[in-house]
Amino acid sequence: MKKIEAIIRPHKLDEVQDALSTAGFPGLTVTEVRGYGRQKGHKEVYRGTEYNINFTPKIKLELICPDSRAESAIEIIIKTAKTGDVGDGKIFIYNVEDAIRIRTEESGEHAI
Repeated sequence: MKKIEAIIRPHKLDEVQDALSTAGFPGLTVTEVRGYGRQKGHKEVYRGTEYNINFTPKIKLELICPDSRAESAIEIIIKTAKTGDVGDGKIFIYNVEDAIRIRTEESGEHAI
């Protein structure tokens, strides 16, 4: 199994979620996060004063799927979250040793 963790722009969340759901990925965890990468934040002007915003708001998606479906999920996320501008985000892929559904005690791919 793979864990796919994607950091995306907040306004792209609904589009990515709909695309993943339509493709048959039933579960998703979403967290609001703040951070920066190469873009190093941005500047905003409020009442004539310029402020540096070092941490930009982002969304972190976490998805667990069978190895055979990981590439499909990654392609969907890239296709729907990409704007072509700096700050589109990153995708990280991890190996998952096991998963256990607490309610039924099922494990492995049956638990996801």
